[in-house]
Amino acid sequence: MMAGALLAAGQARRFGADKRQARLPDGRTLLEASAAAFIGRLGPLALVLPEDDAFGLELCGRLGLQPLACRLNRGGIGHSLACAAAWALGLPDCRGLVLGLADMPGVRPHTVSQVAAALAHGQLVLPCYQGRAGHPRGLPADCLPGLLDLRGDAGARDILDWNGALRLELDDPGVLLDIDQPEDLTKLV
Repeated sequence: MMAGALLAAGQARRFGADKRQARLPDGRTLLEASAAAFIGRLGPLALVLPEDDAFGLELCGRLGLQPLACRLNRGGIGHSLACAAAWALGLPDCRGLVLGLADMPGVRPHTVSQVAAALAHGQLVLPCYQGRAGHPRGLPADCLPGLLDLRGDAGARDILDWNGALRLELDDPGVLLDIDQPEDLTKLV
Protein backbone atom coordinates (compact mmCIF):
# COMPACT_ATOMS: atom_id res chain seq x y z
CA MET A 1 0.00 0.00 0.00
CA MET A 2 1.20 3.48 -0.88
CA ALA A 3 0.16 6.33 1.40
CA GLY A 4 0.01 10.00 0.55
CA ALA A 5 0.73 13.17 2.49
CA LEU A 6 0.41 16.83 1.60
CA LEU A 7 2.49 19.38 3.45
CA ALA A 8 0.18 22.28 4.37
CA ALA A 9 1.68 23.62 7.59
CA GLY A 10 3.90 26.38 6.22
CA GLN A 11 3.56 30.06 7.05
CA ALA A 12 3.28 31.43 3.49
CA ARG A 13 5.39 34.48 4.30
CA ARG A 14 5.91 35.43 0.63
CA PHE A 15 2.18 35.20 -0.09
CA GLY A 16 1.26 37.59 2.73
CA ALA A 17 -1.77 35.61 3.95
CA ASP A 18 -2.94 32.01 4.32
CA LYS A 19 -2.48 31.07 0.67
CA ARG A 20 -4.20 27.74 1.26
CA GLN A 21 -7.48 29.68 1.38
CA ALA A 22 -6.86 31.66 -1.82
CA ARG A 23 -9.63 31.12 -4.35
CA LEU A 24 -8.78 29.73 -7.76
CA PRO A 25 -10.66 30.63 -10.96
CA ASP A 26 -12.83 27.50 -10.55
CA GLY A 27 -13.92 28.60 -7.03
CA ARG A 28 -11.96 26.00 -5.09
CA THR A 29 -9.35 26.97 -2.52
CA LEU A 30 -5.70 26.39 -3.31
CA LEU A 31 -5.50 23.65 -0.70
CA GLU A 32 -8.64 21.91 -1.94
CA ALA A 33 -7.37 21.93 -5.53
CA SER A 34 -3.95 20.63 -4.48
CA ALA A 35 -5.51 17.77 -2.50
CA ALA A 36 -7.92 16.81 -5.30
CA ALA A 37 -5.21 15.14 -7.39
CA PHE A 38 -4.41 12.77 -4.51
CA ILE A 39 -7.90 11.74 -3.39
CA GLY A 40 -8.81 8.18 -4.35
CA ARG A 41 -5.41 7.37 -5.86
CA LEU A 42 -3.52 6.16 -2.79
CA GLY A 43 -4.11 4.35 0.47
CA PRO A 44 -4.53 6.65 3.46
CA LEU A 45 -4.05 10.33 2.70
CA ALA A 46 -2.90 12.80 5.35
CA LEU A 47 -2.69 16.56 5.47
CA VAL A 48 0.10 18.02 7.63
CA LEU A 49 -1.35 21.10 9.29
CA PRO A 50 -0.51 23.68 11.92
CA GLU A 51 -2.00 22.97 15.33
CA ASP A 52 -5.54 24.31 15.87
CA ASP A 53 -6.06 24.89 12.14
CA ALA A 54 -9.82 25.23 11.78
CA PHE A 55 -9.66 25.69 8.00
CA GLY A 56 -7.48 22.61 7.48
CA LEU A 57 -9.52 20.48 9.88
CA GLU A 58 -12.77 21.41 8.13
CA LEU A 59 -11.27 20.47 4.77
CA CYS A 60 -10.02 17.15 6.16
CA GLY A 61 -13.47 16.34 7.48
CA ARG A 62 -15.14 17.26 4.21
CA LEU A 63 -12.70 15.40 1.96
CA GLY A 64 -11.96 12.40 4.20
CA LEU A 65 -8.30 13.23 4.84
CA GLN A 66 -6.31 12.37 7.96
CA PRO A 67 -5.25 15.58 9.74
CA LEU A 68 -1.71 15.57 11.15
CA ALA A 69 -1.07 18.44 13.54
CA CYS A 70 2.54 19.61 13.29
CA ARG A 71 3.22 21.27 16.61
CA LEU A 72 6.54 22.77 15.48
CA ASN A 73 5.41 23.90 12.02
CA ARG A 74 6.74 27.43 12.51
CA GLY A 75 10.21 25.94 12.79
CA GLY A 76 10.36 25.05 9.08
CA ILE A 77 9.55 22.33 6.56
CA GLY A 78 11.79 19.80 8.28
CA HIS A 79 9.26 19.42 11.08
CA SER A 80 6.44 18.82 8.59
CA LEU A 81 8.47 16.18 6.74
CA ALA A 82 9.28 14.43 10.01
CA CYS A 83 5.60 14.46 10.96
CA ALA A 84 4.55 12.91 7.62
CA ALA A 85 7.31 10.27 7.82
CA ALA A 86 6.34 9.25 11.38
CA TRP A 87 2.70 8.92 10.34
CA ALA A 88 3.52 6.75 7.31
CA LEU A 89 5.86 4.53 9.32
CA GLY A 90 3.00 3.85 11.72
CA LEU A 91 0.73 2.53 8.96
CA PRO A 92 0.60 -1.25 8.61
CA ASP A 93 1.81 -2.50 5.21
CA CYS A 94 2.90 0.95 4.03
CA ARG A 95 5.48 0.43 1.27
CA GLY A 96 5.97 4.08 0.43
CA LEU A 97 4.79 7.66 0.64
CA VAL A 98 3.78 10.00 -2.17
CA LEU A 99 4.64 13.38 -0.75
CA GLY A 100 3.00 16.48 -2.17
CA LEU A 101 2.92 20.19 -1.46
CA ALA A 102 -0.28 22.05 -0.67
CA ASP A 103 0.56 24.94 -2.97
CA MET A 104 0.69 22.92 -6.21
CA PRO A 105 -2.88 22.87 -7.57
CA GLY A 106 -1.87 22.05 -11.15
CA VAL A 107 -0.67 18.49 -10.49
CA ARG A 108 -2.80 16.07 -12.48
CA PRO A 109 -4.43 13.05 -10.80
CA HIS A 110 -2.77 10.69 -13.28
CA THR A 111 0.62 12.02 -12.16
CA VAL A 112 -0.05 10.97 -8.55
CA SER A 113 -1.05 7.49 -9.79
CA GLN A 114 2.09 7.21 -11.91
CA VAL A 115 4.38 8.27 -9.05
CA ALA A 116 2.71 5.69 -6.78
CA ALA A 117 3.05 2.95 -9.40
CA ALA A 118 6.74 3.77 -9.96
CA LEU A 119 7.30 3.81 -6.20
CA ALA A 120 6.37 0.12 -6.12
CA HIS A 121 9.88 -0.59 -7.49
CA GLY A 122 11.32 0.50 -4.12
CA GLN A 123 13.36 3.53 -5.12
CA LEU A 124 12.93 7.28 -4.84
CA VAL A 125 10.74 8.74 -7.59
CA LEU A 126 11.15 12.20 -9.14
CA PRO A 127 8.37 13.36 -11.46
CA CYS A 128 9.83 15.50 -14.24
CA TYR A 129 8.47 17.81 -16.89
CA GLN A 130 10.75 18.64 -19.79
CA GLY A 131 13.71 17.33 -17.80
CA ARG A 132 13.06 19.43 -14.69
CA ALA A 133 12.29 17.63 -11.42
CA GLY A 134 9.15 18.59 -9.51
CA HIS A 135 6.55 17.23 -7.08
CA PRO A 136 4.92 15.08 -5.76
CA ARG A 137 7.82 12.85 -4.91
CA GLY A 138 7.82 9.15 -4.14
CA LEU A 139 9.65 7.94 -1.05
CA PRO A 140 9.98 4.21 -0.34
CA ALA A 141 9.26 3.18 3.25
CA ASP A 142 12.88 2.23 3.95
CA CYS A 143 14.02 5.85 3.54
CA LEU A 144 11.39 7.33 5.87
CA PRO A 145 13.27 6.71 9.16
CA GLY A 146 15.99 9.06 7.92
CA LEU A 147 13.46 11.91 7.88
CA LEU A 148 12.32 11.55 11.50
CA ASP A 149 14.99 13.85 12.90
CA LEU A 150 14.55 16.67 10.38
CA ARG A 151 14.18 20.11 11.92
CA GLY A 152 14.05 23.70 10.76
CA ASP A 153 14.25 24.38 7.05
CA ALA A 154 16.22 21.20 6.31
CA GLY A 155 14.36 19.31 3.61
CA ALA A 156 14.54 15.78 2.30
CA ARG A 157 17.18 16.77 -0.27
CA ASP A 158 19.64 17.04 2.62
CA ILE A 159 18.98 13.44 3.69
CA LEU A 160 18.08 11.50 0.55
CA ASP A 161 20.22 10.85 -2.52
CA TRP A 162 18.00 12.13 -5.33
CA ASN A 163 20.76 11.46 -7.88
CA GLY A 164 19.83 7.77 -7.78
CA ALA A 165 16.08 8.40 -8.03
CA LEU A 166 13.91 7.09 -10.83
CA ARG A 167 13.25 10.13 -13.03
CA LEU A 168 9.70 9.82 -14.29
CA GLU A 169 9.22 12.06 -17.35
CA LEU A 170 5.56 13.13 -17.47
CA ASP A 171 3.42 15.37 -19.63
CA ASP A 172 2.33 17.44 -16.64
CA PRO A 173 3.61 21.01 -16.24
CA GLY A 174 1.77 21.09 -12.90
CA VAL A 175 4.67 19.21 -11.27
CA LEU A 176 6.68 22.44 -11.52
CA LEU A 177 4.02 25.06 -10.71
CA ASP A 178 3.85 26.14 -7.09
CA ILE A 179 2.05 29.18 -5.77
CA ASP A 180 4.34 31.35 -3.66
CA GLN A 181 2.99 34.86 -4.29
CA PRO A 182 -0.50 36.18 -5.17
CA GLU A 183 0.57 36.94 -8.74
CA ASP A 184 1.40 33.24 -9.23
CA LEU A 185 -2.35 32.56 -9.24
CA THR A 186 -2.54 34.07 -12.72
CA LYS A 187 -0.49 31.14 -14.02
CA LEU A 188 -3.49 28.90 -13.40
CA VAL A 189 -5.82 30.58 -15.90
